[in-house]
Amino acid sequence: MPLPPPPSSPPPPCPASRESLSLNRPFLRSLLGWLRIAQLLLGAVCWIILAAHKYEGATYFAVFAAVLVWLLTLVLFGLSLLGRWTLIPVLGTHWLLTNILHDLLLGVIFFTAAASIIGYKARSINYCTLPGYSQPCSYTAYLVAAIFAGKTAFLYLLSGLYCLVRRFQGHHDII
Repeated sequence: MPLPPPPSSPPPPCPASRESLSLNRPFLRSLLGWLRIAQLLLGAVCWIILAAHKYEGATYFAVFAAVLVWLLTLVLFGLSLLGRWTLIPVLGTHWLLTNILHDLLLGVIFFTAAASIIGYKARSINYCTLPGYSQPCSYTAYLVAAIFAGKTAFLYLLSGLYCLVRRFQGHHDII
């Protein structure tokens, strides 16, 4: 079989390769960047304390909520840090609005799930602090986890309000 004739025009150029990944330093230096780092640190402390101690009943939901909120924040932080939020089909075009909804919604969820449930559990077993009580008790762990959950929820609400103020000032980006 004969070979086809050579092309009459040169082949099209290769598509430009994606730019290399680099840190979005203005985001890292912004208030929102610092709030995200604080949210990740306090949230990790909260769910590590919960996971390291015995839990039952509604505390399972608190652990689930703490880990889910932490993972979603980690994804949001990573996309913002690398400046790759445009890779998300619908939410990437409205990144400031996505951050507002993430922070306000997850702040409320985290507060109700983690701080309320853990606070209730700590209050219900406060008899463990009585002198002479010798059984194992998770009162201190629940109390510390509730404090960290409350602080983390406050940081989520603070960052949500910060993004909301930026939105009302006419900004369309998180930086």
